[in-house]
Amino acid sequence: MNDLVKASMTQNSSSARIDFNTPEMQRKRRLRALKDRVTRWYVLVGGLAVLAAITLIFFYLAYVVLPLFQGAELTRKPALTPAWLQQEAGKPLMIALEEQNLVGLRVSDRGQALFFDTKTGAELKRVDLPLPAGTQVTAIGSDQPGSPLITLGLSNGQVLVFQHSYKITYPENKKTITPGVDFPYGEQPFVLDEQGRALDHVSLNRNGDSLLLAGSVGAQLQVMKITREENMMTGEETREQSRIVLPQMIEPVKAIYVDPRQQWLYVINGRATADVFSLRDNSLNGRYKLLEDGNAEVTASGQLVGGISLIFGDSKGGLSQWFMARDADGEQRLKHIRSFQLGKAPVVQIDAEERRKGFTALDSEGQLGVFHSTAHRTLLVEPVADGAGVLALSPRANRLIIERNGQLLPLSLRNPHPEVSLSALWGKVWYENYDAPQYVWQSTASNTDFEPKLSLSPLTFGTLKAAFYAMILAAPLAIAAAIYTAYFMAPGMRRKVKPVIELMEAMPTVILGFFAGLFLAPYLEGHLPGVFSLFLVLPLGIVLTGFAWSRLPESIRLRVPDGWEAAILIPVILAIGWFALSISPQVESWLFGGDMRLWISNDLGITYDQRNALVVGIAMGFAVIPNIYSIAEDAVFSVPRSLTLGSLALGATPWQTLTRVVILTASPGIFSALMIGMGRAVGETMIVLMATGNTPVMEMNLFEGMRTLAANVAVEMPESEVGGSHYRVLFLAALVLLVFTFIMNTLAELIRQRLRKKYSSL
Repeated sequence: MNDLVKASMTQNSSSARIDFNTPEMQRKRRLRALKDRVTRWYVLVGGLAVLAAITLIFFYLAYVVLPLFQGAELTRKPALTPAWLQQEAGKPLMIALEEQNLVGLRVSDRGQALFFDTKTGAELKRVDLPLPAGTQVTAIGSDQPGSPLITLGLSNGQVLVFQHSYKITYPENKKTITPGVDFPYGEQPFVLDEQGRALDHVSLNRNGDSLLLAGSVGAQLQVMKITREENMMTGEETREQSRIVLPQMIEPVKAIYVDPRQQWLYVINGRATADVFSLRDNSLNGRYKLLEDGNAEVTASGQLVGGISLIFGDSKGGLSQWFMARDADGEQRLKHIRSFQLGKAPVVQIDAEERRKGFTALDSEGQLGVFHSTAHRTLLVEPVADGAGVLALSPRANRLIIERNGQLLPLSLRNPHPEVSLSALWGKVWYENYDAPQYVWQSTASNTDFEPKLSLSPLTFGTLKAAFYAMILAAPLAIAAAIYTAYFMAPGMRRKVKPVIELMEAMPTVILGFFAGLFLAPYLEGHLPGVFSLFLVLPLGIVLTGFAWSRLPESIRLRVPDGWEAAILIPVILAIGWFALSISPQVESWLFGGDMRLWISNDLGITYDQRNALVVGIAMGFAVIPNIYSIAEDAVFSVPRSLTLGSLALGATPWQTLTRVVILTASPGIFSALMIGMGRAVGETMIVLMATGNTPVMEMNLFEGMRTLAANVAVEMPESEVGGSHYRVLFLAALVLLVFTFIMNTLAELIRQRLRKKYSSL
């Protein structure tokens, strides 16, 4: 009987056996294997493509940024020996170049202005300046860089004012430059020294209808002001001359410079002394020692474009920048700003650029230096001649000509980005018209004398400030919500709450920025007491509600299903919010005299901007919460249920299980959520662009705005010149963002792996 049963069971089992080697099953296995291979290669290629794209972005940004830190390049061209220079052309007093680098001007001590072709050296035009009979040129001076105005000091105490001009025409479609000499104040010289003595040094400045002439005879100063007035009815022009009497000097004068606003007169005298006179009250502002080394003396000087800064060269190859700034007592004083070094030989000439805060210097051994004042950068030091000569720098600062020993030495200069250096980008810089070094971003201005302020420090600070305030709001709310949803909330309620919160991530940030800038900012300004009351009252109300709920009879508490208690807080939160905001006017009237903003500004001395970090923190925190919440909630929910049940079985309370098991196990995922949220906040653009004043200030003040790196790139990139310094600095800002995000994510991953390894044994 048993054998019969066994045979029957064997027959039944063999008939019920499934054959896995049928053609259909083999086809399914092959299809599944193919899908596995395709998926594996798709993920592999996609991941490598992402890495390659990020790498290419990095190298492209670096490719655009690297030219910023390259120095200047000087190219020598064949020397020119024009015939007119071999003749009796006189001693050169000044050489200048026009905009196109096609025509040069040479002014000699014979009172001749000679225009020549810069390519061949051929003479184009010679103008004999109208000097009085029997007089000679004893001094020459010019207005600030970029101005064509020149003055000649004569041996009879007079000065002649003229300017060089270049008229461009296109006869037969051929560009033609016609040079000329104009006399905007007439061909009659002005009498500067009434005693008729030869002038040693002269200078001038034109400010609107006012012309200031200054000269010296030995240690005596002669200053005259000429004002032009035009009758609007008749068009008749009248001139008024007035003498300015200043305290006299003791030592012989070396050079004179006039402030472009005609507020200060700088007189270089003695070995290394500068006397500064106030032209407003005709008094001596102060006497300043320019060199610490008593054995050195000032051998050359010049004004930078704008006329605010003075550059002094000394007998030991040193160069220093000075300008007026307020001291601790609020008085304007001549301050030493920064120093440069050309070589060991005395500096004989300084020539400033006409459009940037750069300058060139030539020493007695023929060594040329190219510098930039704001960036405190030495771009080039190179020998160009076998001795000193007369140097000319073109308006575009891309061409130089040196006259020496009857030859013209043309040089081509490539110096595209002198205003950028590590110190200018990240350190404090003492800018003109500032009383102390500061971090400033101001890339453009309305005039050509502007000194670019390209510090990335306030932008980086603003980026971290915006992210900090956003994370203060977002991190606690998102993490607490994630823990409660994943651990305490009922599954049915979790299925409703989690998608709603994650749906917030679909909200376009431009909408959030628009809402924050146009509604939230003015609303917060008008309800400041209510908002701050809400931050204090809401947590207290939630705690009291929870305490009251715990004291209710079990018969009431058990009516609410387990995990649905959070629904009770919804009306509580709404009621507390309504109450806090509704009593805002009463609190403001009771505690802050009816205007909390005015109280913050006047009584606390804190600057208040309507679009500030508080607005950005709320708006950006709202945008970051879904990212942090979703990842953190998944991390907490993914903790194995066996760990939770095991902890509870051993007698631990739910709270102890949460704090000592669940959170520790989920800590790598929670940390990743925070880092991803931080990265989102750092790279956010539209919210900070629309919800802040975009002011690049370095203040942690909650009530002040900021400008971030991303917002700055978005605002200024369309206005920047492609390939210019501003354009490349914006790319540098993008590179800083990329590197910062890369470093932050790398550290986050290392910490996450360490946390995972540490708590994997739980």
